[in-house]
Amino acid sequence: MALRSIKSPTLITPTAVVSSSVINKPQSIRFSLKPTAATTLAVHNRGPSFYGTGSNLKLKLTKFRCSASSLSPQLKDTLEKLVSSEKVVLFMKGNKDFPMCGFSNTVVQILKNLNVPFEDVNILENELLRQGLKEYSNWPTFPQLYIGGEFFGGCDITIEAFKSGELQEAVERAMCS
Repeated sequence: MALRSIKSPTLITPTAVVSSSVINKPQSIRFSLKPTAATTLAVHNRGPSFYGTGSNLKLKLTKFRCSASSLSPQLKDTLEKLVSSEKVVLFMKGNKDFPMCGFSNTVVQILKNLNVPFEDVNILENELLRQGLKEYSNWPTFPQLYIGGEFFGGCDITIEAFKSGELQEAVERAMCS
């Protein structure tokens, strides 16, 4: 865990390990700290933060998220063009001939069962695409199905829509437009 001293911008690392049971109890915690020459700042989601120097180090529980976005304007434009270029687009792990995860395979089999022509995009080939797509769709998992240029859902939503007939209706509307 990377820590920043208030008195100086030097990154420091604790040499003591604090268990979650210690963190949850209000008490005084002392650390032996060693400065590091690290030049990379690691940002952790939802973890304790420390402030102070030397033996006066205090623990403050905070929750924060890194605001860096992996969805650049160029990637956003590319994704918009890609999802609107075909009536049905499936972002998946692997491809329709060789799915590399069970959820992706399930959606492929559903689309094949409905005889739906679709474009497949292997998100495992490009990490930037994979992370950017999560932001673009506001959906954290794959596969991601787009119908008529709009995000339809992941595997669970696709299964439920297939069972109810909603998926076939959405595909038919997209094919006719």
